[in-house]
Amino acid sequence: MQVFVYRSVRKQGAYLYVSRRDAFDAVPPPILQSLGRLDFALEFELTPDRKLAREDAATVLQHLKERGFHLQLPPNTNFDPMTDDWGTDA
Repeated sequence: MQVFVYRSVRKQGAYLYVSRRDAFDAVPPPILQSLGRLDFALEFELTPDRKLAREDAATVLQHLKERGFHLQLPPNTNFDPMTDDWGTDA
């Protein structure tokens, strides 16, 4: 499947995948509004076995077929290592 990827200008690290160029009609308005302006980033052929940096290709394909879009959000950068259980308490 041919995939078109757009970068959110407002939300650093957020990317929107669609199966037709500039086809945002399937994306709910609140999502589009939260992303702000979208800049075209790249176009490529996506297959289930293709390796993607942060996403599972099969999941992206499934979302494109079922929803008409896939939203990739940045990894959680609010991780605080001091909140984990380090197993040092007696």
